[in-house]
Amino acid sequence: MVYAIKVALENPRARTFVFAAQKTMYGGKRIAVGDTIFIFDSENEGGLVARGIVTQARAVAKKRGLARQTPRVSIAVARRALARRSRGRAARKGFRDWDDARPETELNFKFYRQATNKIVGISDGAAAFLATFF
Repeated sequence: MVYAIKVALENPRARTFVFAAQKTMYGGKRIAVGDTIFIFDSENEGGLVARGIVTQARAVAKKRGLARQTPRVSIAVARRALARRSRGRAARKGFRDWDDARPETELNFKFYRQATNKIVGISDGAAAFLATFF
């Protein structure tokens, strides 16, 4: 499966990334070593930054005493490519017809309907669309 993460990046050009205890949604909790992941910088209009391969993945244990918890995972990623051009939130804002099956709409829905940083599973169509930016 292919995933995407939206997270505040300290160094968007790093060769490796470590993301600790990240929220997951839309199948993101199933991320595993060897999966492809697209990395988006969440700061302002940061947008698409890189594509990488997951080199470590570990589920984070749930906290005792909390009834509802979003699953979290910690991952390490080896960068394989930097985006030639960014794809920020402004480029996806107009894609709000949740039933149009467009990759831009899928990304807008999964990342910005609930604006928290997170790891999400994405469709093959969305992955192919994002691959055009490398």
